[in-house]
Amino acid sequence: MTQYKIPNATVKRLPLYHRYFQFLHDSNKQKISSTELADAVQVDSATIRRDFSYFGSLGKRGYGYEVEPMLEFFQKLLNQDQTSNVGLVGVGNLGNALLNYNFSQTNNIRIVAAFDNNPAIIGNEVNGVLVYSIDEVRDQLIKQKIDVVILSVPVRSAQPVADKLVEAGVKGILNFTPLRISTPTKVRVHNVDLANELQTLIYFLDNC
Repeated sequence: MTQYKIPNATVKRLPLYHRYFQFLHDSNKQKISSTELADAVQVDSATIRRDFSYFGSLGKRGYGYEVEPMLEFFQKLLNQDQTSNVGLVGVGNLGNALLNYNFSQTNNIRIVAAFDNNPAIIGNEVNGVLVYSIDEVRDQLIKQKIDVVILSVPVRSAQPVADKLVEAGVKGILNFTPLRISTPTKVRVHNVDLANELQTLIYFLDNC
């Protein structure tokens, strides 16, 4: 890894590059030009070159990128040889959908425990994942080595639940609620607002 800080925008594109090189590898393609890669992932070639430059020389000028070495590079960079256990808090409609999907297209991310405060569903399994009481979150985070939790609770519960997760020792929260939760700097939060993304898309359709 380079000594320089990698920009957040570059970090967010790394899984995109990895997935496409995995697709190329599965399709028995041996190399791809920078133009073909840019068209496929819809990122301009200058941005791709800048992203890759943070990690040294990954391609050859006038030749492009060899698929297998690039795939191996991104697998190592993104720790694809290690499984990351993830928890989920809030087994409502969205929570159920996430549990049934459970990152089926990835090899190293799995939701291994779910949490809720509804007695009617505590103790049930959804797609093989047991639903625990939210009061058990600290014990299960430690027992199942969970550092990251997906938050899909009602808005009114988002901050209190986030506080409980921080107290339990969580290191990262993927927040699916519209509320921008407050956490200590040691806990990283990524927000996923589906309504906002759709509204933005509709705006561009109507105005661009």
